[in-house]
Amino acid sequence: MMFSKVKLLNIISHYILRQKGKRIRPTLVFLSAKLVGDINESTFHAATLVELLHTATLIHDDVVDESDMRRGFPSLNSIWGNKVAVLVGDFFLAQGLLLSLKHKEYRFLHITSEAVRRMSEGELLEIQTSRSNDIDEEVYFRIISDKTASLISACCELGAASTTDDEVVLYKLKNFGENLGIAFQLRDDLLDYMGETSITGKPVASDIRDGKITLPLIYALKNSSRKESRRVMKIIKNNPRNKDIFYVIDFVKSYGGIDYTLKVAEEYLERAKSLISDFSDSLAKASLLKLADFVLERVS
Repeated sequence: MMFSKVKLLNIISHYILRQKGKRIRPTLVFLSAKLVGDINESTFHAATLVELLHTATLIHDDVVDESDMRRGFPSLNSIWGNKVAVLVGDFFLAQGLLLSLKHKEYRFLHITSEAVRRMSEGELLEIQTSRSNDIDEEVYFRIISDKTASLISACCELGAASTTDDEVVLYKLKNFGENLGIAFQLRDDLLDYMGETSITGKPVASDIRDGKITLPLIYALKNSSRKESRRVMKIIKNNPRNKDIFYVIDFVKSYGGIDYTLKVAEEYLERAKSLISDFSDSLAKASLLKLADFVLERVS
């Protein structure tokens, strides 16, 4: 379904297919479907839609963030330029939507459109707050809920929707994904302070270098003196050098930002697990619970 009459698009599609990610999102579609019913053709359509949408958002994110690398490969925008990258992302999104239309899976379109709306709002809110430096925990959670958790929530809801119309079941899987997605992003933010480039695949402290304020830093700033917090914010907003970055990392650790963020992530995972606790024991349920545990254990 990715074939096009435009040769350039086929070349780029082949290039993207060589980049193998974790495939967590389509996996969530299949596991959510199996948890509440039987995997069917509609489930495969949902998983395909999710992967196309996710790929489109990654391509667009690289343009917005001016990223040069993606999954160990040069990003599309670094090779073919921003204009081509944006258009390819649009093509992938359109192919996913057309797949749902072809099979009259209109609920899929509603779920996906809502996720795209939320992701867009989350990105814009993050840009708005980065310019004003006006971010607290409430705003931070709004951003990661919309920017990251919305798609993971959609994956679980789509999987369930491919096998059942039960609104209670759909609600539970949607919110399971929402809580899982928030925990996933919290872990991602922790890795910026704890990970290694060779393992995570991205530069350590990339958020600090980019001036991004995430929960570990928000908590540390709130619990430090005004003098210290002003110094750290000055570093964050002025292209920090390596010695300054190490200072910020030590600052966050000393004021409990790491421990607090890990604690909050664990709380969100417990909420996620509780939402599927009433479902019958099965391999799918066990896999979803293990996947939830993996969110906090992952190092990349």
